[in-house]
Amino acid sequence: QVQLVESGGGLVQPGGSLRLSCATSGFTFTFYEMHWYRQAPGKERELVASISYTGNIINYADSVKGRFTISRDDAKNTLYLQMNSLKPEDTALYYCKAASLDNWGQGTQVTVSS
Repeated sequence: QVQLVESGGGLVQPGGSLRLSCATSGFTFTFYEMHWYRQAPGKERELVASISYTGNIINYADSVKGRFTISRDDAKNTLYLQMNSLKPEDTALYYCKAASLDNWGQGTQVTVSS
């Protein structure tokens, strides 16, 4: 079955960095566009970044553009999100998802606070 396991979250000070990982299994990772989403308390889930199955088409939400970098390692069936210059408003539960599949992982919590 499809599994998505996010990791790498934590507590970081403003201006700090984190690298999130999403280990996947149960589907052919190389065939799918992949997404990172986040959901802050009391807010709707937001699409943060997308990467095409080829890896050459990448999009970011305006709120993270220039600070976050999405990437993928097809040999490891793993998706990444490098997050730099973190702000308190980046605090959220971060999820990865394969486009056109309905499965979600448990998410990884990112908290940006001094």
